[in-house]
Amino acid sequence: MRDFALNLYFSRWGSTARHHLTASDCEAPTLADLLNEADAEDRRRWETLQLGYTDPRGGLTLRDAIARGYEAVTPETILCFAGAQEGIHAAMHALLGPADHVIVVTPNYQSTETIPLGICAVTGVALHPSDDWSLDIDAVAAAIRPNTKLISINFPNNPTGKILERDRFYALIALCRHHGVWLFSDEVYRLIERDPAARLPTAVDAYERGISLGTMSKSYGLPGLRIGWIACRDRGLLHEMERIKHYLSGCNAAASEILAQIALKAGERILARNRKIATGNIGLLSGFFETYPELFDWYVPDGGVVGYPRYKGRDGVERLCTRLIEEDGVLLLPASIYRSDLLDTPVDRFRIGFGRSNLACGLEAMRGNLNRTAAGASQGRWRSECRL
Repeated sequence: MRDFALNLYFSRWGSTARHHLTASDCEAPTLADLLNEADAEDRRRWETLQLGYTDPRGGLTLRDAIARGYEAVTPETILCFAGAQEGIHAAMHALLGPADHVIVVTPNYQSTETIPLGICAVTGVALHPSDDWSLDIDAVAAAIRPNTKLISINFPNNPTGKILERDRFYALIALCRHHGVWLFSDEVYRLIERDPAARLPTAVDAYERGISLGTMSKSYGLPGLRIGWIACRDRGLLHEMERIKHYLSGCNAAASEILAQIALKAGERILARNRKIATGNIGLLSGFFETYPELFDWYVPDGGVVGYPRYKGRDGVERLCTRLIEEDGVLLLPASIYRSDLLDTPVDRFRIGFGRSNLACGLEAMRGNLNRTAAGASQGRWRSECRL
């Protein structure tokens, strides 16, 4: 496997950043705030918790709380993991072998491409900005081979924020059903859509071979809990994933499981708060980018808390991101982090996050850098003209 580009970038610049403008999660509550959401029974569980091993599948009360978010799922068809990353690893290794073939949308979270590439043949199908970052179902159909085992999607998408149109979503399911292909759906940004009417059904509810990936990290703003899960109607496949988990985390942290079920039970209040922050920040970002039409093209994300603007400056997006972090501590993710081994990806984009309440301060630092750079360039041109 190649290095995980995002984590390497954060390792290099994370301690330098004063303004983390590429965060992919919502605002995290404090422990005290989260415990204030607990009902009497969960408060009792928390206060009497013994810090021993937990059920490798995830505690029954936690899986029950997760299952309530689906229609075709029970606690027995949920398997918990130490974050979504472990779930991706287990699912790909449980499903795939060297003779198989996978189709992956790009851009996407690197694991969904790199992990299957270490197992079998993989084909990429691009989301195109010219089509509002949508998925061309005909292109997916053309990529299917006799040995295609799995199609992997991610909506709301990281990094574009795109939600697939409902008619295309059902066309994709019909395609998968026709060919007997599994559909792996990364749904970690579900429930944080700008328009709730645009929310897609989960893959596991919509399709008998759908595999839905969820986590507490993104929409709920609780990445420190390291709680993720997979919902799948095929118990035999879940059992294979569990066997793989036994060699990874083994089981989840007991404290994290209780805190996760508290958050899930209080989900409407937590999600409403996070949607409010994201909506306000969308307005800030739209106003910011409108100030610099010569530098940026901005596609307003449909959901999630990350976007993927285009940078049109002559210096290029890689130089922009380096200059911002070195000079003003503003952290963005350049397009190189989303490089694919499967096909060409845009080189003029960057990821920006808007799920946290401190966005305005970071945008002011970014504005100052852009204005200083523009002023310096103008002064340099004036000096050049004087020499002529």
